[in-house]
Amino acid sequence: MRLVDSHSHLFLEEFSEDLPQVIKRARVAGVTHIFMPNIDSSTIESMLRVCSEYKGYCFPMIGLHPTSVNADYRKELDFVAEYLTMPNEYVAIGEIGIDLYWDRTFLEEQLIVFEQQVEWALKYDLPIVIHCREAFDYIYRVLEPYKTTPLRGIFHSFTGTIEEAVRILDFPGFYVGINGVVTFKKSTLPEVLQSIPLERVVLETDSPYLTPVPNRGKRNESANVKDTLIKVAEIYHKVPEEVGWITSNNALKVFAMLK
Repeated sequence: MRLVDSHSHLFLEEFSEDLPQVIKRARVAGVTHIFMPNIDSSTIESMLRVCSEYKGYCFPMIGLHPTSVNADYRKELDFVAEYLTMPNEYVAIGEIGIDLYWDRTFLEEQLIVFEQQVEWALKYDLPIVIHCREAFDYIYRVLEPYKTTPLRGIFHSFTGTIEEAVRILDFPGFYVGINGVVTFKKSTLPEVLQSIPLERVVLETDSPYLTPVPNRGKRNESANVKDTLIKVAEIYHKVPEEVGWITSNNALKVFAMLK
């Protein structure tokens, strides 16, 4: 079995007491790469430390999460800009995007921050990992002018409609990230995925969040990407090994790591 967890926050405090065991379980499950999106200036050091401890297995991104955007957003953006100019091994700009689920107060600032980071992705030839919550139309309007550019990336934790999926697929370098939500009883993703080619899907956990069935309600971890794989394989009527191989190659391709 070959698996890639394209989105995991194993550097958060939820894993401070047993990270070695979490990594071991991921390896046993067949996970070969874990990609780690940053949140803001408060998380970068812990993320880089974990990626250093598990070099070649855990890979860092740099970016400003939309829920961390506030009136002082320029300080956080300057932080990202500074880290991008340093010698680094960042594999993406992420996670970035727009989140209107909790609060719309800083929508204008979120749009500015998102577009700036898209520009940096093009400048540094890095993919973007997009966080979208109740904001698809806003994100699409920012991205649309870039449709003919080399911009590439992942719509992380995709839970949108078939129509939204089709609009994403208009961007040839973009993939949809599928996690434990696909296993939830009321999820519409099984139907939506029937309109998305498997060649445009990557798997993720979003650990420690969105734990798939049968462990829903517990802390999520990278090994649980296998439960998402089994559900996705069922939807596509393929054996898990084939789906694991295809989705892993998709992830490594978008992060420019496919050998």
